[in-house]
Amino acid sequence: MKVAARLCSLSLAFSLLVILGPAAAAKDSATSQIRTEIARLEQSIKDKPLTDKDSAPIASAAEDTLKAAAAAVNSGKTYLALEKLGLAEDLLQAARAGGDKAAVEKGGLPAFQARWGEVSLRITGLDKEAHAQQWIDTPLAVRALAEAAQGKAIPLLEGGQGFAVATGPKDGLMYVGEAEGEADFARFCVTLKFAATRPSFPLRSLLPELQSLQTKVNAAFQPPQSIELHTRFIALNSQIKLAEELDASRFYAGALYAYLEAVRHYGMLNAAPLDGAQQKKLKQDIASEKRNVAGSASDDSLAQLFLERAESYTAHSDGSAPSADEWRGARVVVDQVLPAYYAAQKALAPLEKASGKTVELTLVRWPYT
Repeated sequence: MKVAARLCSLSLAFSLLVILGPAAAAKDSATSQIRTEIARLEQSIKDKPLTDKDSAPIASAAEDTLKAAAAAVNSGKTYLALEKLGLAEDLLQAARAGGDKAAVEKGGLPAFQARWGEVSLRITGLDKEAHAQQWIDTPLAVRALAEAAQGKAIPLLEGGQGFAVATGPKDGLMYVGEAEGEADFARFCVTLKFAATRPSFPLRSLLPELQSLQTKVNAAFQPPQSIELHTRFIALNSQIKLAEELDASRFYAGALYAYLEAVRHYGMLNAAPLDGAQQKKLKQDIASEKRNVAGSASDDSLAQLFLERAESYTAHSDGSAPSADEWRGARVVVDQVLPAYYAAQKALAPLEKASGKTVELTLVRWPYT
């Protein structure tokens, strides 16, 4: 009887391995792919150092962001690691393109246009592929990061051409590099192998939410706040602009990600500092929200991404103390970003009617600056 029971137990264990094995392997595969890509980019910097003086700040930021991506994946924050990897890819290729300027300096605008044309042809093709992409067994967070990156690529490319004409051919190179970095990262996201995911809620246009948020931002843009927090307002409006562009192109997952990032920036305008007791409570709230996401029957990976970021704000991998802004940012994620995420799962709300009087304005703003 003991032998029979033992054989039955082994048979059950083998059956579970057969059932769970592919899922576990798929999850490990995505993590491994992210680790490999981080290592590849780190090795590329060693093999071909970024030595151009003009690109030095961007190159340094790229290296720091790669380190942050590695720390995130090592601590089990897969989506945060992927987000950091995307930023690093953008910065790295911007620095490389900006440093590779000898031919453009010698050949002028025609040389830039020739290089721009080659990149444009490739990115346009990738954009078509992205719009036709069928996101099967891919977490919503991964799709959102990919769509947001692809949505930036063509505007960045066009911005590069604008700078090349307006201020000088070499000044457009970094934007061309950024465009390539965003498109390459989006393509990398498509290759990631995840286990079958939980079902996602129906994605939709976020125009009502974006309209409402823009109205709030316009009202908040008053001195002295508009002067003291000018950089924050630029980042905030850039995210709203990106979300609107993604929404218009039906990249609804990317639009949701950009919208939530805009909500975070808006929340930071008036977020209060946290004392010791409030910081302790915040950590408890983050842990509670993580349990809710883990136990959800739906794909809440996008919420998990922001929670991973909030957790990284409050506990640094190197043991250093979080800044006051990081504590505030984590509180904003819990109190404002997550409610906005869950509200976006509801049916489309009607757009507000415009007043009878209108004023037409023509604004010129470079992409995401």
